[in-house]
Amino acid sequence: MFSASLTSTSSSSRRTAVPYISVQLQPRPTERQAALLARGITEAMAEVAHKRADVTAVRIGGADAVLWSIAGRPCDGVTAYVDVKITAGTNSGNEKATLLRRLHALLADTLGGLAEASYIVIHEVPGEDWGYAGVTQADRANGLR
Repeated sequence: MFSASLTSTSSSSRRTAVPYISVQLQPRPTERQAALLARGITEAMAEVAHKRADVTAVRIGGADAVLWSIAGRPCDGVTAYVDVKITAGTNSGNEKATLLRRLHALLADTLGGLAEASYIVIHEVPGEDWGYAGVTQADRANGLR
């Protein structure tokens, strides 16, 4: 069960802010690693970025070493690419930097020694360009459902 902090929000704009996180890993994670990452990412999104856990979507996938290269050579170590999508304007630069550090620590703790070329990208998507349950984030922020 998630802690109480996962459902708390600090402002109305953050309450409508929905995150989607896609994680690509090499090598493919075990079921246990995937579960730990999904929970840890959801917790970080709630605690650091003030996002609602109940609408936080995390997708975790793996790639074969021959399909992932670093410095032009197939990756033989552990590496990750994390793509975080949040609604534009809902988090400060400090919150995003803290989130990036926390997600990197989670990856390293869960997977072991990460390659230096492991990336986390935080994309801010305009509220009118995305949403969930058929409602854009802009409409949701304006009270439309």
